[in-house]
Amino acid sequence: MTSRRDFLGTAAGGLAFVGCHLLDAAPANAQQTKQPGAQQPKRRQVSVNGRRIKTIDIHAHCAVPEALALMNQKLEGLGLRPDLDMAEATSLATRLKTMDDQGIDVQALSINANWYKLDRDRAEKVIKVQNEKLAEACGKHPDRFVAFATVALQFPDLAAQQLEEGVKKYGLRGAAIGGNVAGAEISDPKFNPFWAKAEQLGVVVFIHPQGDGAPEQLKGRFGGNGYLSNVIGNPLETTIAISHLIFEGTLDRYPGLKICSAHGGGFLPSYSGRSDFGCAAARPDLCPGGPHGPIKKKPTDYLKQMYYDTMVFNTEGVRHLVAEVGAKQLMVGSDYPYPWTKTPADLILQTAGISDADKAAILGGNAAKLLGIKA
Repeated sequence: MTSRRDFLGTAAGGLAFVGCHLLDAAPANAQQTKQPGAQQPKRRQVSVNGRRIKTIDIHAHCAVPEALALMNQKLEGLGLRPDLDMAEATSLATRLKTMDDQGIDVQALSINANWYKLDRDRAEKVIKVQNEKLAEACGKHPDRFVAFATVALQFPDLAAQQLEEGVKKYGLRGAAIGGNVAGAEISDPKFNPFWAKAEQLGVVVFIHPQGDGAPEQLKGRFGGNGYLSNVIGNPLETTIAISHLIFEGTLDRYPGLKICSAHGGGFLPSYSGRSDFGCAAARPDLCPGGPHGPIKKKPTDYLKQMYYDTMVFNTEGVRHLVAEVGAKQLMVGSDYPYPWTKTPADLILQTAGISDADKAAILGGNAAKLLGIKA
């Protein structure tokens, strides 16, 4: 384990990394270091019924140029935006200012998986660089960032090792994975070593769709106006992924798993009853083994044990998620730096019909418990 002395020292010929767990996060309203003659930047503070809340964004992206270079890619265009770079000073300053303006105290950083088709040797190198750089970003700003480890899930045994190293060596708070792995469902039993390790470590797995899932598979249907490849395709990818985790028994095999789904869990929480009635009422012949096939509970019961971000854009969507899965399962998401929303905290504050305690939990309390952040 890296000591504080090791962190403060200079590593000859290389970088000194610090795990995100090694430095306690400063209070959310702590004063930033003020340079002589400098104007202290204003930082929005979010309160619920007069009580200051530390807000935590569970869904914020970044990328590592050095890792992209190993895959013959670089930061450019709309997908791999240059402002994903945490090490570039202007990009970082813009990120911090946006967080301050929106009242986001802490971002949980994740990298969208685009390495599932790499061979083992290159995948190991990419993941090592990414996880080291994620730890470095957290170590430099421990009061503002935590991060999810990246893993080469196409090699489940390796992914399990990378997750453990990410958590124990680098202080990362779990793993970020895609909704499928080069076409394979993440519920496939071959991924059991990874799921077993995640359960053993007690850390969250954040599931985010990637472009080679439903958006690519249905691209012939997503043409025309409306940006349907993302507007429909990304939530659909998440819907399929977590439906398989339920119906293929992954959540029965590993009941202690902590799963968080991007984009409000896709469409599944909004049409959860259909999952309950599909086998039991409509086609029991397609679901042998019990009223819902071989799984142990109603599908909607599993929904209530998973977590979701609140990237649903309107207050009725938030209210409905609370009704379907419970406020304790929800966390704020912004999708930074992609410009889907500028008001992630306000969405929760403005939602009618949920208690102040539930708003405080969604804004930060739930994520603080899940990610091990001092509230």
